[in-house]
Amino acid sequence: MLVQIHGAERCIEVGTYTGYSSLAVALVLPEGGQLVACERDGKAIEVAKRYYDRAGVSHKVDVRHGLAADTLKSLIQNGESCRYDFAFVDAEKKMYQEYFELLLQLVRVGGLIVVDNVLWHGRVSDPLVNDSKTLSIRNFNENLMKDNRVDISMVPIGDGMTICRKR
Repeated sequence: MLVQIHGAERCIEVGTYTGYSSLAVALVLPEGGQLVACERDGKAIEVAKRYYDRAGVSHKVDVRHGLAADTLKSLIQNGESCRYDFAFVDAEKKMYQEYFELLLQLVRVGGLIVVDNVLWHGRVSDPLVNDSKTLSIRNFNENLMKDNRVDISMVPIGDGMTICRKR
């Protein structure tokens, strides 16, 4: 829905897994739209590609197999900065801050970065929970609240999702 409302044509997904979210994005992209889907798990990519084929959107999805941070850095080095309208992150939680910093370079002013699992099953609000993933997400959330490069809205549905609009 956000991709449609925003009129996004160029999108990035960090953490594709079996393709549920990327399929939803690809289905609403205009015919000339493109989604760069970053995933490190080759078997998950195979599953996702089958769904893209079945839905007739394979031509809209550029699957990048490897570490998402490396893919994002490569896009930046190839002159793709500020060329994307929308990004969705649902990947390695300890990497959220790095992904966000890289995506800020790739997403245009007014573009959206949506980050999933920001409530982390409620653990981020429990001061007694201090495992590395929870701390990473908690710190990421705190950093976002102070970040004047974006406007944010945390949506407390499911496991929480933060919508960031680049200023």
